[in-house]
Amino acid sequence: MRTDNSKISEIFKTLSFSEAEIKIIESVFHKASYKKGTVLLRADDIVDAQYYTYSGCLRSYHIDSHGKEHTVQFAIKDWWISDYTAYFSTTKSIMNIEVLKDAVIYRLSKEDKEYLYTQIPKIESFFRKKLERAFAAFQKRILSNLSQTATERYTSFVNKYPNIEQSVKNYHIASYLGITTESLSRIRKELPIH
Repeated sequence: MRTDNSKISEIFKTLSFSEAEIKIIESVFHKASYKKGTVLLRADDIVDAQYYTYSGCLRSYHIDSHGKEHTVQFAIKDWWISDYTAYFSTTKSIMNIEVLKDAVIYRLSKEDKEYLYTQIPKIESFFRKKLERAFAAFQKRILSNLSQTATERYTSFVNKYPNIEQSVKNYHIASYLGITTESLSRIRKELPIH
């Protein structure tokens, strides 16, 4: 049987694999389609997987003790998403993951990821480099939240992620930026880009 390695090529753009390696990878990546509004993960769930976004849009968010949502991450095509705090510390989830736009994802369990590391060592390096870039991006985001005005954060968001804005609601963007929807509306009115 011939394997279709197009999804593997998309997920691991910088790597090449033998047919045997492709079969191993395909055996542990589980494809699923979800409709808008589906919740993949809820706070207090056990987190044992990461999700590769093939299409659509997802978000991870935390609900604080006052019931306010705080969007931590969006995930569009070619992005990974999970509750990484729970995933790496083997604690229960503090995040929720919601599908904002119909999505096709590939689920990779923690156990299967470790299996891939032993069977195909270059995959461990691939994920380490992704994690390093993600950590740097989160650190930059923290610094921008601490040092930039709301207008500067919004402008940076639109410039850095132009494809996300069309897929999400205003309150999702406001939640990501740490501002109210009213503030977001005011900022948009004041800027020449809208």
